[in-house]
Amino acid sequence: MTAKWITPDLCDAHSDEVRVVHGIQWRSYGGRRSFGGAIETVRCFEDNSRVKERLASAGDGKVLVIDGGGSLRHALIGDMIAGKAVSTGWAGVIIHGACRDVEALAELDLGLFAVGCVPIKSVRHGEGQLNVPIQFGGVVFNPGDHVYADANGVIVAGRALV
Repeated sequence: MTAKWITPDLCDAHSDEVRVVHGIQWRSYGGRRSFGGAIETVRCFEDNSRVKERLASAGDGKVLVIDGGGSLRHALIGDMIAGKAVSTGWAGVIIHGACRDVEALAELDLGLFAVGCVPIKSVRHGEGQLNVPIQFGGVVFNPGDHVYADANGVIVAGRALV
């Protein structure tokens, strides 16, 4: 499914409202190449306990933004958790960190941007914080803000732009 917007047009139309994530070379791994929605957040480091927990519950078209500290040592999402996100109605996931099972992720109707991939699964110690402000790429992601992601990049606004 292709979005009816592109981030450059949103930046042009709402230049005083958007915050552009910079300095991160995103890779698109999901079947949706562009996606957006209200933000929920997880802060975790190499432990995807909260990611798994949150994506197993109703997503209602939201986007889960994960601050994994940029680590590429352990994947924070793979095909099983991403498949669950599809079935529970999430629009997408943005990970400042790694994913795995990239061939399977590409087949799912889910937007998924990550810094990279690694075949090693996450550790699980029940750590992480849900729905707290997180920051990477020069942008603060607040729960309830809206995020838009496509091949041009990732932008954030305090309200829905489309």
